[in-house]
Amino acid sequence: MTRIVLHNANLFDSESATLKPGATIVIENGIVDAVSFEPIEVGDAQVYDLDGRVVLPGLIDAHVHVSSSVADFFKLSLMPQSLITAKSKDILEQMLARGFTTVRDAGGADAGLVAAIEEGHFTGPRLFIAGRAITQTGGHGDTRPAFFSGQTCACCGAVGMLGHVADGVAEVRRAVREEIRNGATHIKVMAGGGISTPNDPIDGTQYSEEEMKAIVDEATAARTYVMAHAYSPDAIQRAVRCGVRSIEHGNLIDAATARLMAAHGTYLVPTLATYAAIAREGKRIGWSEAMLAKTGRVQNMGVSAMKMAYESGVKIGLGSDLLGEMQVLQHEELTLRETVMKPAEILRSATWVNAEMMNQSGRLGVIAQGAHADLIVVKGNPLDGLAILAEPQNLLAIMKSGAFHTNRLTRSTPNVRA
Repeated sequence: MTRIVLHNANLFDSESATLKPGATIVIENGIVDAVSFEPIEVGDAQVYDLDGRVVLPGLIDAHVHVSSSVADFFKLSLMPQSLITAKSKDILEQMLARGFTTVRDAGGADAGLVAAIEEGHFTGPRLFIAGRAITQTGGHGDTRPAFFSGQTCACCGAVGMLGHVADGVAEVRRAVREEIRNGATHIKVMAGGGISTPNDPIDGTQYSEEEMKAIVDEATAARTYVMAHAYSPDAIQRAVRCGVRSIEHGNLIDAATARLMAAHGTYLVPTLATYAAIAREGKRIGWSEAMLAKTGRVQNMGVSAMKMAYESGVKIGLGSDLLGEMQVLQHEELTLRETVMKPAEILRSATWVNAEMMNQSGRLGVIAQGAHADLIVVKGNPLDGLAILAEPQNLLAIMKSGAFHTNRLTRSTPNVRA
């Protein structure tokens, strides 16, 4: 692979959330070979003088559903898997084009999509998958038709079926093992009700502590971790006590729960963009009044919940959770947080913190020697406001694994020193 040098960069240090001017970044074989703030020998290379432009690590979205081409999980479960996969191709490519070089799927994507990207059949971000989310009967991920009493049906394929229904300690252990066997890189558990399912209360709890601990035990045995869908203090506290690594959403969190999360080192992944999008588009796309009412409740509390957790010392990750045609609004997850966090802190969430949460520290979310060469070159300063990242013309270059997906940079005269 060609040796690439980005010279005179204003480098975003994702650990300290600061800009460091005068950086030279040397990339070879898909990896960052060197980062220097002094002149260095670069040898035979493609050199780009960035003239002080900002370079960010590739963004990480830690809560996506890349196979959710429609915003109705029951309809999705009835679609042919081949059609879902075909539609996922566009979703993945568009995410990469927005600067998200890594995404963590929270239910639905399977190992075939991972392989399609890795083998070059699809263009997209680096994909980490949960497979199907572990859900109790009637839980948030149980998308079977009402009154259907069987455990399997025509819609139970891995792609398109959000949930793996399992009840009792033995069943949930088997469910986790099955998802790991099928390529899951982490486990998703539904620990409480959700907005996209009309019948389970948003502040309810799902799974007993015995079941939840068994899920965490199995993930730990496989050297991975559990992300938990939860809104209410009761659901969050139970999940935290059982050892989950991240709480997804968490909109109804209270002060005591935030302190508990901070004490246990549990991450929070707010997903503000999806509620804003559903509030605007939900009625048009056919969401029921019950689902829209639940959306309104959590939307109104999302920012204050994130503020409470942030001020309590909880590590804040970044995820969007957008569904169907609303996925184009992915950058809104960055701008909606600006009332609570500074742009530099939000970018740290989308890089350093997410990588740490996903057990990828030093490999992702950072521009440093030995890391994957995933980065973005930006026109303008995102630390002055993150809205500039939503404008495609401001993303001058997007690189994943040392290869340009977008490149509007101008080559410099070859020079063995940079």
